[in-house]
Amino acid sequence: MAKSTNIINNTDNQFFEGVEKLMELWFTSSSPDNSKDCDLRNIPRHELEGLLQIVNCEIIAFSKNDEIDAYVLSESSMFLAKRRFILKTCGTTTPLQCLKSLLLLVEQYAGFDQVEDIFYSRKNFKRPDLQKKEYRSFDQEVELLNALFQRGHAYCLGSPSRTDCWYLYTLNPIQDMNNNQDQQAQHDDSNEDDIPDQTLEILMSDLDSSVMQVFTKAQSSSASDATQTSGIHKIIPHMKIDDYLFDPCGYSMNGIAKDGSYMTIHITPETNFSYVSFETNIPQASYHELITRVLDTFKPGKFVLTVFANKTSEATGIPRSLKQAASFGPWRQQDIETCCTKSYDFTYTFYSKFPS
Repeated sequence: MAKSTNIINNTDNQFFEGVEKLMELWFTSSSPDNSKDCDLRNIPRHELEGLLQIVNCEIIAFSKNDEIDAYVLSESSMFLAKRRFILKTCGTTTPLQCLKSLLLLVEQYAGFDQVEDIFYSRKNFKRPDLQKKEYRSFDQEVELLNALFQRGHAYCLGSPSRTDCWYLYTLNPIQDMNNNQDQQAQHDDSNEDDIPDQTLEILMSDLDSSVMQVFTKAQSSSASDATQTSGIHKIIPHMKIDDYLFDPCGYSMNGIAKDGSYMTIHITPETNFSYVSFETNIPQASYHELITRVLDTFKPGKFVLTVFANKTSEATGIPRSLKQAASFGPWRQQDIETCCTKSYDFTYTFYSKFPS
């Protein structure tokens, strides 16, 4: 989040990249008998702090329940559940550099010895030239990932020649649409025991300046004040919120629920490069009302919306419904792409108030 910029007077020297690099890993054990004792939350706090030093960020707040540990970071968030690790970092952080150390910590403390899947994704940067050299293009990031994983696949959804596109790297390749019925039946059978999983992400730009002023120390006396004034607490009401307001501006929050679901919001409010990200994994058959609440809260000029859901998720029909969602109020759909991997369906959509 933006921690040392001025919301009124922006210059290139003060630019902050709000767009996050999102890394999600699922772990498993080659010995099913031992898997019941495996848990990523067994990794000690001091080891996690050392891991984040490699990424160039630090822990500033922590909350937990029986299902999930949630960390607010100096640059976005980290979540640990039994076998899922999520690291979401903005600015010029270097999350891929921590992967080797993470894999060692997971085997040493959590007991898992295999990566079941990895999802590394991000929107295109506003200023890629300011990133560390390994992150200035997605091709370079893919090289780092391919050095660790043997069966990774990379995709770009949306046109890279436009101002808004979304990159994805995963171990599960897009299915061959020519697979015969027997192969498809085997695929369906292999997912009968999958844990339902889904993620909704809304990446917003060109935000309403009056809304963004709420996320400055000049207007809000505390993080709680900003949360209440903006209406963030109403987006998913049952979440326990852990929030932080940076000085002089910028905001981060994590919300967690008893069932292990989460939401996280990160805000860079400066006028020339305003950016807000919203992410949640709550299971819903339709996200229409939730998306509308998010848009009404932040009033972006444009946004990228991504949904991914596995075959057992109740959100599995959402990609189809988004194809029919030509608009959300004044925001018109400009682009949509859907792809199917071995376990997940992904949908990328781009909306703006005016065609671009």
